Amino acid sequence: MEYRRLGKTGLKVSELSFGSWVTFHNQVDVSLAKNLLGKAYDSGVNFFDNAEVYAEGQSEKIMGQAIEELGWSRDSYIVSSKVFWGGKKPTQNGLSRKHVRDACDAALRRLRVDYLDLYFCHRPDPETPIEETVRAMHELVVQGKVLYWGTSEWASDQIFAAHGIARELGLTPPSMEQPQYNLFHRERFEVEYSRVFSDLGYGSTTWSPLASGLLSGKYNDQIPSGSRMTLKGYEWLRGQLDTPKGQERLVKVRKLQELSREVDMSMAALAIAWCLKNQNVSTVILGATSLQQLEQNLQASNLLSRLTPEMCIRIENIMKTNPRNAAEE
Repeated sequence: MEYRRLGKTGLKVSELSFGSWVTFHNQVDVSLAKNLLGKAYDSGVNFFDNAEVYAEGQSEKIMGQAIEELGWSRDSYIVSSKVFWGGKKPTQNGLSRKHVRDACDAALRRLRVDYLDLYFCHRPDPETPIEETVRAMHELVVQGKVLYWGTSEWASDQIFAAHGIARELGLTPPSMEQPQYNLFHRERFEVEYSRVFSDLGYGSTTWSPLASGLLSGKYNDQIPSGSRMTLKGYEWLRGQLDTPKGQERLVKVRKLQELSREVDMSMAALAIAWCLKNQNVSTVILGATSLQQLEQNLQASNLLSRLTPEMCIRIENIMKTNPRNAAEE
């Protein structure tokens, strides 16, 4: 496992990390979580991602209990939470000072830790002034409840605004962004965020490297029983696959799978390794519901060298995207 700096901070994160979105509580209980977390940790993973909205807090409870029972030293791992969707009442949502503080305290209890290494504003809040959110995050840092704070799926101008306010007022600026990044979702990361990385030294903890499982190849022939697209509440994923655009993507995935077999890589490992090729990626967040799946995805680190420049050109030709604005061409 290789470790990368989180932007210009001094924090070293494993290039592959492990997250609990969708899986924990819905498909993974405490027992399985311990096995998955233990495997990831023993493989060198040191960053574990979560959020208040995942399974309405149950995901953080499972992760917190599992880590406590595994007995890891607190200085050996990084854990995160995200704030925005905390409940149905007006004070349980958004990025107001009140919700930011309440959500942080709740996350600490659920995760059974004294501080969060990383704390993300899960989405921008048009109803709360950015200055209020920046001040709220700074207060958590001063109180020792949060070490680094960042954003998730914010527009670049909002990130620059938050950073500028923090610098002007002598507050702690955001350090990292958590955006979606994969072969099908590239524009924001590669183009819009280019100045965020170059000018602000932002780090990134990217999510959905397999495009909700599509880039694993498991949907090439049919939708497997028990997969994400069969879960209640995720019917929208099945709907996307059934569209003309979804079918076009399946054609590309099948071609990518042929290429992955040619170089003796799993389709999932190829897609994850492709994300790691981008120099602005600090870490790629993996998800898994079985040890076999996790072990396969962790192989991406060891197989990165197989993505030669020639291989990347072949991938680009399959995707029919223009790489001129990519961070690594």
